[in-house]
Amino acid sequence: MRRGAAAAALLCLGAACLLDRGFDPRAWLLVPRGRLLSAAELARYRGAAGEPGLYLAVLGRVFDVERGRGHYGPGGAYSGFAGRDATRAFATGDFTQAGLVDDVSALSPGEMLAIQSWLSFYSDNYDPVGKLVGRFYDENGAPTEALREAEAAIEEAQKFQAESEQRKQQFPPCNSEWSSAKGSRFWCSRQSGGVNRDWTGVPRKLYRPGSRGSRCVCVRTAGPPWGQPDSAEHSDRGDLDNPHLEEYDGCHPLAEQCT
Repeated sequence: MRRGAAAAALLCLGAACLLDRGFDPRAWLLVPRGRLLSAAELARYRGAAGEPGLYLAVLGRVFDVERGRGHYGPGGAYSGFAGRDATRAFATGDFTQAGLVDDVSALSPGEMLAIQSWLSFYSDNYDPVGKLVGRFYDENGAPTEALREAEAAIEEAQKFQAESEQRKQQFPPCNSEWSSAKGSRFWCSRQSGGVNRDWTGVPRKLYRPGSRGSRCVCVRTAGPPWGQPDSAEHSDRGDLDNPHLEEYDGCHPLAEQCT
């Protein structure tokens, strides 16, 4: 399997696991009691003939992946993960020796969420062995500052993801198309942006605070503003008066499409 395809398959498998399984967003933080292994000890568990087993580690947590030998054993597409903590590669898809490392500093929120999803995957599907002494756990098995920073980054990424999903529900992306003959066209429907809803909305430019760029979103034209109950007094204009929105030039304010 080519490296790019292997990376894509790896990340897709993690995403599929999250979609198919419900999980407590904090359950991945709980580490069962078990062995403490040094990096040298873990390196003996690559699954080769004469070696004692097949292990890998994620954020310092060690799992027995013998039942996945076809993937992680010698000759498997992900054999580079065996016998080490290669947490960073779970997020980046970089299966080179430089990428198969445990340093997760400077990763994006999305990449940290990928790591969290893989940790949940291994916790759900493979037997825990213990902890790897090094970057994430000290010689007594206590969390290090590096682990606390990684956990904080993941929790912050989860919060950002929840807020992004809420914004998408409020302002679903427009449908759009472009042709050399007609130029750009933006329009709204009850499924635009992949958000199923009971309203269509009208196209508007949405500006994020601190950003010069904008994106096309669909905006509700009736009812109370987002987050305000129907029982409260309102102007029955939906979110049309949101200060971060701007109308498209030459487009009727209530048109469902703009060119």
